[in-house]
Amino acid sequence: MTDSWAKSPARATGRRDAGRARTGGDRILVAVISDIHSNLQALEAVLEDVSSAGCTSVWCLGDIVGYGADPESCVALVRAHADVCLAGNHDLGVVGSISVSGFSDPARLAAEWTATVLSEPATQFLRDLSPLNVEHAAALYHGSPRDPVWEYILAPEQARMAVEQSPRRVTIVGHSHVALAFGEATDAGVVGGPRGDGERLLVATGRWLLNPGSVGQPRDGDPRAAWLELDSESWAATFHRVAYDIPRAAAAIRDAGLPETLAERLRHGQ
Repeated sequence: MTDSWAKSPARATGRRDAGRARTGGDRILVAVISDIHSNLQALEAVLEDVSSAGCTSVWCLGDIVGYGADPESCVALVRAHADVCLAGNHDLGVVGSISVSGFSDPARLAAEWTATVLSEPATQFLRDLSPLNVEHAAALYHGSPRDPVWEYILAPEQARMAVEQSPRRVTIVGHSHVALAFGEATDAGVVGGPRGDGERLLVATGRWLLNPGSVGQPRDGDPRAAWLELDSESWAATFHRVAYDIPRAAAAIRDAGLPETLAERLRHGQ
């Protein structure tokens, strides 16, 4: 196991070694994205923001597909831009690695539809992913160290148990679609909660659990796409939100014949 921010020579999946910085020097600005859910408009807006911020590496925590109407394009963009990519439960469901019988009806219908429209190369890319990667300076999980696929972490006690089992001082998870940060306080255990646009934390000491929020389907009341910037030099974590064309994303869902609730919820961030 290494303590690197990026590794040569190739881009990585959760199973294959990852990452490379695209610029020289010791400092790396990492963009952490998660839960894209086939929302092409949101992903394009986030990647533009990531580029503007000067990030030199992208880590994706999974759920590239599911819910939304543009799975093929989203997989292609993630393959092109992400140095590290994990599998989420929706990715695993679409490729048949897990059953979708326990999904909500809209999620199940979207997964079944996605499986019929996704190309074989895109399907194979998802099939090759793992829901965790602990080969870098931060431990990455789609869900949590205790359950990389399914566990939602939303409360301090859950975060405490997660950081205790993580092999890294900083752990980054997705899955809940809520931008969060939990850290150890000397007299209060693990504390924290939701984080808003522009909030900046120094996570250079202590044990931390971070969640970048969702690119394609936020569930924290803010409909803007979410991502997290992590500075390898200062260990500063900055939460970002980006406006995108929600009506266009919703129209694509309707045009694909997917459930109306998947289009409507984008407006509310719920």
